[in-house]
Amino acid sequence: MSRLLAVLLLLAAGHALGQAWPAKPVTLLIPFPPGGSTDILGRITAEALGRELGQPFVVDNRGGAGGAVGAKAIADAAPDGYLLGMATISTHVVNPIVQGDKLRYDPLRDFTLISQIAAVPNVVSIHPGVPAKDMKEFIALARREPGKLNFATPGVGSLGHLIGETFKYSANVNLTHVPYRGAGPALNDALAGQVQVIFDNLPASLPHIQAGKLRALAVASERRVPAVPDIPTFGELGMPLVNDPSWFALIGPAKLPSEVAARVHGALVAVLKQPEVLKRFEANAATPVGNSPEAFRKALADTIDSTRRVVREANLKFE
Repeated sequence: MSRLLAVLLLLAAGHALGQAWPAKPVTLLIPFPPGGSTDILGRITAEALGRELGQPFVVDNRGGAGGAVGAKAIADAAPDGYLLGMATISTHVVNPIVQGDKLRYDPLRDFTLISQIAAVPNVVSIHPGVPAKDMKEFIALARREPGKLNFATPGVGSLGHLIGETFKYSANVNLTHVPYRGAGPALNDALAGQVQVIFDNLPASLPHIQAGKLRALAVASERRVPAVPDIPTFGELGMPLVNDPSWFALIGPAKLPSEVAARVHGALVAVLKQPEVLKRFEANAATPVGNSPEAFRKALADTIDSTRRVVREANLKFE
């Protein structure tokens, strides 16, 4: 077989793959346990993409190491379009900064970046048993009892960990970090009062805040969130470093065929305009994004740079 014929056959095979995809169910790997915001929004997205593309999107939760375990599994998957995944600031910004050379994937090089799905506020909440009605009282309490209040996060190197350490620096308080294997287990212990404070994305905590099982003190958002209009932003409280919201994105392993990546992107953009999906996102305080792969890549690179600068300038420690 001539080299030219071999190249033509490879190109034809790639084109056929793109045209045929998806010919079977697709796995959507969520790098956190069930119950957290990534899981909530990921399942909404998986269900909608399954309807749009005519094949089920089956959710696979693989938590651990602040999302790094699942992210590495996405990077290692065969680039055939049958395993896609969710990316977050934890997996693609905080973990690369915190773990550095120990991290076994590169957030830009080892993935096909398809699109950001949604942006959501972050929130700090306390168990109702904590004797503080608002942020001012909570900071006063934390300063009176340094190190005695525990804060739960989805793990070392997670976004919750970054927010917690940034909050400690901004508020000049000493809280004790308690890492979990995901936001779901962290949230369960916060609800049970095993830990007093939780830094989390708002969607997972929102129903518990609304039910009075958690007391929200502040949200990380450009403006107040309609679902919790009485809760101030960190910016209003004089803590701008803590005021950045989060995002969730759709990714695949590197070298995903361009035809497959384009079809996934087109389907995602379509479902993010559907009234049912918009209603479910709104109920979880999530704002749809659906940007281009190029815009997603730039946003990710910019966030890595800005977060690295905050960590360096504030001398944040992650232990």
